[in-house]
Amino acid sequence: MVKVNQAISPTTIYTWLVGLSVATLLISNLASTKLFDLFGTGLVMDGGAVIFPISYVLGDVIVELYGKRRAQRIIVMTVMMNLLAAVVFLIVQAMPPGAGWENQAAFEAILGFAPRIVLASFAAYLLGQFLNAHVFTAIRRTEFGGRNLWWRALGSSLAGNLIDSLVFTVIAFIGVINPTQLVALVLLAFVVKMLGETLLLPITYLVVSWLRRLTGPTGLIGGDSLEPGLAIGDRDFN
Repeated sequence: MVKVNQAISPTTIYTWLVGLSVATLLISNLASTKLFDLFGTGLVMDGGAVIFPISYVLGDVIVELYGKRRAQRIIVMTVMMNLLAAVVFLIVQAMPPGAGWENQAAFEAILGFAPRIVLASFAAYLLGQFLNAHVFTAIRRTEFGGRNLWWRALGSSLAGNLIDSLVFTVIAFIGVINPTQLVALVLLAFVVKMLGETLLLPITYLVVSWLRRLTGPTGLIGGDSLEPGLAIGDRDFN
C-alpha cells in the first residue's frame, strides 16, 4: 500500500516538468492567434502573453532542481514537440475540407501558423530559454546569488526575456512595422513578461519548496550546489 507521504522520485517530477514545458509553449502559440487590448490602454498584446511568463517560472524551477544540462534538454524537447504540432496543423490545413464542413477559414485563422511566426516563436524560445538557464547557473555560482533564489530567478529572466522579446519581434515584424513601432513592441513585450514573472516569483519559491519536500530526504540535491543540478538516482536519466 502506498503511503500518502511517500517521496516521489526525481524521474517522475522531471517527466511532469517536461510535459508542462511542452504544454506551456503549445498553449502560448495557440493563444497568440488572438490579440487583445491591455486593460483598456490601447496597447495590443497577443494572447500568448497570458501564459508565457509561466514558461520562465518552469525554466527557473528546472534549473534550480536539475541543473543547466537537463534544463537545456527540456528546452530542445519542447521546441521539437511544438514543431511537430505545427507541421501536423500545416498538413491538416492543406487537406481539402470534407463535404458540409464550413470551418476551413476558421481553422486556418486559428491553427494556420504563418511560417515566419513559427520561426520567430521557436527561435525566440530556444535562445531565450538557453540564455536564461546559462545566466541562472552563473548567478548561482556567486556568493549572493547562491543564497538568494529571487536574485538568480529575476536576473536570469532579465536576460532571457530581453532576448526572447527582441528575437521574436524582429523576426516576426521587421519590414512589417516601422522601426519606432518595432522598438516599442520589444520594450512592451519585455516589460509585460518581466512584470508577470515578478508577480509569479512567490509561486516559484512555493513550487521549488514543494518539489523538494515531495522528493524526501534522498531527493534532489543539485539546486544549491555550485555544479549543475544532480539528483540522487542520477542513473535514472542516463
